[in-house]
Amino acid sequence: QVQLVESGGGSVQAGGSLRLSCVASGRTFSNSAMGWLRQAPGQEREFVAAITWNGDRTYYADSVSGRFTISRENAKNTVYLEMSRLVPEDTAVYYCAAARVADTYGRESINDYNYWGQGTQVTVSS
Repeated sequence: QVQLVESGGGSVQAGGSLRLSCVASGRTFSNSAMGWLRQAPGQEREFVAAITWNGDRTYYADSVSGRFTISRENAKNTVYLEMSRLVPEDTAVYYCAAARVADTYGRESINDYNYWGQGTQVTVSS
């Protein structure tokens, strides 16, 4: 079974930064696209960012493009999400997820992912 564990969430003021980490177990990690998705209170889970199996392409939701950066280190079984210039609208539980494919090709559907972490809370105050 593949397991994903997120860390790095917390509470920050608007304009601040956070770096989320996700450590994965299982041999499928190096061949799988990875994503970050989030769910705000009272809203559905939405796509944030994704990265191909070897890190050669990244994809971002319009709401975070230019502010967030996704990266991965396969040798460490870890994927990261660097978040800058945070705004209150970024407040949500952030989930790390592993896809069944090597590249999501810009798709933003949560159905691409078959393994999920438990999530880490990010709270941005004004």
